[in-house]
Amino acid sequence: MITTPITLDLLRGALELTPSDRGLVPHRLPGWARRQYDDPQLAGAESQPSGVRLVFRSRATVIELDVVATKRDYVGAPPRPDGVYDLVIDGTLTAQATAEAGDVMTVDLLAGTADVQRGEPTTVRFADLGSKDRTVELWLPHDETTELVALRTDAPISPVAPDGRRTWVHHGSSISHGSNAASPTGTWPALAAAQGEVKLVNLGFSGSALVQPFVARTIRDLPADLISVKLGINVVNTDALRLRTFIPAVNGFLDTIRDGHPTTPLLVISPILCPIHENTPGPTGWDLAALAEGRLAFTADGDPADVPAGKLTLTTIRAALATIVAQRATTDPNLHYLDGRDLYGDADTPAHPLPDDLHPDADSHRLMADRFAELAFTGKGPFAVPPQVR
Repeated sequence: MITTPITLDLLRGALELTPSDRGLVPHRLPGWARRQYDDPQLAGAESQPSGVRLVFRSRATVIELDVVATKRDYVGAPPRPDGVYDLVIDGTLTAQATAEAGDVMTVDLLAGTADVQRGEPTTVRFADLGSKDRTVELWLPHDETTELVALRTDAPISPVAPDGRRTWVHHGSSISHGSNAASPTGTWPALAAAQGEVKLVNLGFSGSALVQPFVARTIRDLPADLISVKLGINVVNTDALRLRTFIPAVNGFLDTIRDGHPTTPLLVISPILCPIHENTPGPTGWDLAALAEGRLAFTADGDPADVPAGKLTLTTIRAALATIVAQRATTDPNLHYLDGRDLYGDADTPAHPLPDDLHPDADSHRLMADRFAELAFTGKGPFAVPPQVR
């Protein structure tokens, strides 16, 4: 077996690799941004490698990746499934595997504590792959912080040359991060990127899409042919802003992105349907009755009577975002708006209910991806390939 050093040029979707005492941690935010806000929620989310994959060409019939995965257990709830590693060969999902060992973070939601028990590295192995020279993508689990320890193959590997596909940078909340998706290639942004034949950089951060300036600066500085920002649900979840601060915050966020990408197609997406918060503001709380039954679910803990004073609901946020985009689009023809309910709306709840009252399930991720691909990448969609370059 040949051991190949893991370097950033073998990774897609990661912005940095930082050393740990056991390996390398892929990050989806640069170090300067991480230092601006020392928040455990954001730190955990950005180090979970949603959309991050090792990409190389090889004739290898065996691929081994040594990792330390961080598992999460919630006190009183059933164990979470292990994160999935997706092996994609020449664009086709070929095999899946899990890392059963690793660190374990035990979260007590009622006490507000999280304790980590240190584990050992484990090997994720794929074999009997055939000896044809091909492009290999090994997608890391979207929902487990993963330290990369060693990459081994039974044949040499080489970086993949640029293939002309456009780069799509997407920012959003846990839904974009991939909560409740079955595997890393099953998140709605990954599925939509495959249909649109684009390269994904997923900046979806669970619980952390709060219109932060450092995220806008990160997007500003990244190479991007297409940009989308899905804003709103986490602002309500955390009860972080009021209407009079949300509107200028969004405008400033878009201004910063435009500093680096003045004419790049930029799509603003409002929240998908979430019945508990359509007309009830945040914060979002844990459903203690569900937790007593061994389920994770959420409740809306705000008071609708506070909306006239500026507290935000998904209804008010959608109206604000639509107005912001309409006003700016008079001088920015490459700015577009998509109502998130066009991806998942009222008509979808009977067949695709939100299992925890907040996040779509795996089938709904595919539904959202299909609709996004149709609305954004085809016809006159904002991300469609211009006729002159087809």
